[in-house]
Amino acid sequence: MIIVITPEEMMKNETELINELFQEGLDVLHIRKPFINSEEMTDFINQINSGFHSKLVLHSHYDLAKNFTVSRFHFREIDRQNGLFKSFTDKIISTSVHDIETFNELDEEWVYAFISPIFPSISKKGYGENSTILNDIKKRTHSNVKLMALGGINENNINNAFESGVDGVALLGAIWENDEPLNVFKKCRQNVLS
Repeated sequence: MIIVITPEEMMKNETELINELFQEGLDVLHIRKPFINSEEMTDFINQINSGFHSKLVLHSHYDLAKNFTVSRFHFREIDRQNGLFKSFTDKIISTSVHDIETFNELDEEWVYAFISPIFPSISKKGYGENSTILNDIKKRTHSNVKLMALGGINENNINNAFESGVDGVALLGAIWENDEPLNVFKKCRQNVLS
């Protein structure tokens, strides 16, 4: 599975690219826009082809899901730790962790969790340079929650991430920090499929 996470800030032609990514086989898109209001989020989702709405994950504005065919919510690690999330029987929920020990302790209500940073981050310079997570994944004992690698993943190292034993990857900087994001996504997908 390949996931793309939106940048926090709005970008020019972002929803056009998102529609193209879905047309090229994107599995899931995480909408992480902490600085926009409900009306702006509604406009953003409306610009994404409605046929792809079931593949969208909201990081905020969860109440908007009822207006669209959105059934996926993501909760930050800090929200999970502080009990600031609600369990849903009719939603796919995901979260984030930053070490394998925390991942191994997750309840089974979580369908998947991001673990980061796998590699040094592309979008957050200097973040993850001393990360041992790629090596620590072999200590995974939890098989009921899918593990998604995040951080510094691009077309050159995506297979290393999958070889570590994760169930999927999330792309952020590789897409949004590149002049040819669609080509990067196609190469990532091609490398995984080959």
